Amino acid sequence: MGHEHGHAHGHGVSGEADRRWLTIALALIVGFMSVEVVIGVLANSLALLSDAAHMLTDAASIVLALIAIRLAARPANGKYTYGYKRAEILSAQANGVTLLVLAGWLTYEAVRRLLEPPEVTGGLVLATALAGVVVNIAATWAISKANRSSLNVEGAFQHVLNDLYGFIATAVAGLLVLTTGFARADAIATLIVVALMVKAGLGLVRESGRIFLEAAPAGVDPDALGRRLVDIDGVDEVHDLHVWQITSGDIALSAHVLVRAGADCHGLRQRIEHLLDHDYGITHTTLQVDHTHAVASSAAADRQRLLPMLEDHCDDAHGPVHRDRPSSAANAVAP
Repeated sequence: MGHEHGHAHGHGVSGEADRRWLTIALALIVGFMSVEVVIGVLANSLALLSDAAHMLTDAASIVLALIAIRLAARPANGKYTYGYKRAEILSAQANGVTLLVLAGWLTYEAVRRLLEPPEVTGGLVLATALAGVVVNIAATWAISKANRSSLNVEGAFQHVLNDLYGFIATAVAGLLVLTTGFARADAIATLIVVALMVKAGLGLVRESGRIFLEAAPAGVDPDALGRRLVDIDGVDEVHDLHVWQITSGDIALSAHVLVRAGADCHGLRQRIEHLLDHDYGITHTTLQVDHTHAVASSAAADRQRLLPMLEDHCDDAHGPVHRDRPSSAANAVAP
């Protein structure tokens, strides 16, 4: 029996560079948000106030991202054997939830204003929104320079990107109010922003939830992976195969591999690790490799492999049991 680990981990956070770009975006957003709240009240514009509220969540999301980056950089210690890497996933989930909550509140206010449109100062809305577009383009560019493979950074990026779309919609609404007097354009612009917020929020909650539930990463099918492993000459069975993400871009795998009696178990382990690294980018592996017994079959001249070695081993196997059996091409599924 052997436990082997690959140590070349791909981390989703790049430290100082990410913190620098996120801090620049935070300064831009907080500065403009303070001005926008005042103008939104003066212009009586829900679209501007909704943009300001969204910018507040932008700022909060960036602060969360900065905290998560600092926590994720801490080494593993004590009971936290993976360190604090999943702090960034908590941050991403919080960002997704705040987007959805804010979308709910803005929907209520927008519908209310559609039914009873208030007086809106179109020129002030248009000028502020255009300035907001410029600020958000700069903030979006700054965050895009950080490592967006991190779900944490992606959460902050989605917040700011949606805010940019919101300012564009608000500018169009301000122009319509200014040129046509159509006050409901303000509420309609808000609903457009809400739709974008819901889409981004659901995506963040779904992806962070998959990581918390230990689901296989996108693009990795554990069943197909198990079948590839048993196709390696000398491998009889693969079971208890688990593939999960510790955090963004940091994939781990564990499995129990049974190899043919007399086969080079260490050589096969190295072949499996090479395949996982080369084809799937998985370098953090824990493989338990054992030999199987082989006896002559009483029903045929060919040899049947008896699996597993111990009757009570893996009594409650998790997921499919992938077997390479001469008498059957199908994989047996654990009860």
